[in-house]
Amino acid sequence: MKILFIHQNFIAQYKHILERLVRAKEHQIVFLTQKTGLPKPVGYSVIEYTPDHIPRKDAYPYSAEFEKACANGAKVAEICHRLSQQGFRPDIIIGHTGWGEMLFLKEVWPDIPVLSYFEYFYTAKGGAVGFDPEFPISDVMPYIMNARNAINHLSYEACDLGQTATEWQKNGYPDSFHDKINVMHEGIRTDICVPNDKAKAYLGRLNVPVTRDDEIFTYMARNMEPVRGFHIFMRALPKILDARPNARVLIIGGNQVSYGRRPPPGQSYRGLLEQEVGARIDWSRVHFLGQVPYQVFLAVMQLSRCHIYLTVPFVPSWSVMEAMSIGAPVLASDVAPVRELIEPEKTGLLTDFFDPEALADRAIELLKNRKLQKKLGAAARRHICAKYDFNDKIAPQNMAMINALLPKRVQLAA
Repeated sequence: MKILFIHQNFIAQYKHILERLVRAKEHQIVFLTQKTGLPKPVGYSVIEYTPDHIPRKDAYPYSAEFEKACANGAKVAEICHRLSQQGFRPDIIIGHTGWGEMLFLKEVWPDIPVLSYFEYFYTAKGGAVGFDPEFPISDVMPYIMNARNAINHLSYEACDLGQTATEWQKNGYPDSFHDKINVMHEGIRTDICVPNDKAKAYLGRLNVPVTRDDEIFTYMARNMEPVRGFHIFMRALPKILDARPNARVLIIGGNQVSYGRRPPPGQSYRGLLEQEVGARIDWSRVHFLGQVPYQVFLAVMQLSRCHIYLTVPFVPSWSVMEAMSIGAPVLASDVAPVRELIEPEKTGLLTDFFDPEALADRAIELLKNRKLQKKLGAAARRHICAKYDFNDKIAPQNMAMINALLPKRVQLAA
């Protein structure tokens, strides 16, 4: 079978399914992406591209994202025309709608089935934008959000079937989208994300590694930013460390901004929050690890006696589900997308996103109670294995979804 994957930020949601298809050694796979400097692929091809047009800095804000999306879609279509002339005709196209890359594929191959990933429908109410009053939105932001959904609407028309990861994400789309969108998470490798009583992590300022004997709690986000509750976490930190004098906190994440409002020029949210909490924290027990290799992330989660996961109502992070698969007891913000993943008091603990004091109290409670840690961690792993395990649960469903778009002569083996 010939398969075309498209995602500007390789490899993203397609990591597990791509690896499985490559292992089969019976498919010709091409992946289009804007990401550069990738290692040489084995078993598939990567085509890196750069759009021919970038909106001017003074572009009309209501339409700037759509202008950028059209440029992405046009470049992808141009590459696909060239692939077609070279004899590559995919049996199916699988890609992400968020940046316009899927917009014009039917102009190239009208009869090739397109399976599109729908991640988020933009809204000024009920989602990430406008949720936290500390970061109020401008009067024009609702119009900008609504205009940005032009990409979603056109992508819906340009696909044969859609996919999204959670019911919360699907329900964020208008009802008119629902007949095409299947809810199917990308899956968790529960055979890799496993508990490990012998786990250890090396911290630069200590002479010996930390182990399961140490009182470790954790926070993780791709970048330390308000959308992932970094400001709430930092404000809770002094009380937690004061109440637990032997505890250390391991913090994973970069200093950039992935989502939401950027800090003032030349500053970072980490720097701003460090200044705010200042002398109230014992910094010798605070370890900022940065963005770490995946194996280090796994080891840190295997050590955690309390993993703090905070988010506004937004796309849930893979990391919290991987932490649950590892058996780390999770303390998370009580928002709708998280409630879909965590049953309160059974597979994790939930707390009010806006209340650092309550967050600290619940973290202290969990760090004190080893029996509760083990109970929550074990239940969390059982839940992830039962519902989100990639090999046993997600992969067969994913193959069936793809096969529903294909003639029998080219269908994938389960």
